[in-house]
Amino acid sequence: MKYNEAVKHKKESLAKAHDSVVSNYHIIIVPADTDESAKYIEDFLKSPDTFKDESCKKYCSNDEYEVVSFKKEDE
Repeated sequence: MKYNEAVKHKKESLAKAHDSVVSNYHIIIVPADTDESAKYIEDFLKSPDTFKDESCKKYCSNDEYEVVSFKKEDE
């Protein structure tokens, strides 16, 4: 999906998600390409608070995105 569609999908997902999901999982927009997505998530996990939705654009070569969720690391 294109970036604007991914933003809309993420907003809908957050609105429907239970509070425990929002507090225990990262829900982020990533490049659809597996290698680009892996690199983005690797960098994201180093400093999640510094990443915004638009941060994924610089990792994406084909303007295709998806919304993913994964469990937050225990601190």
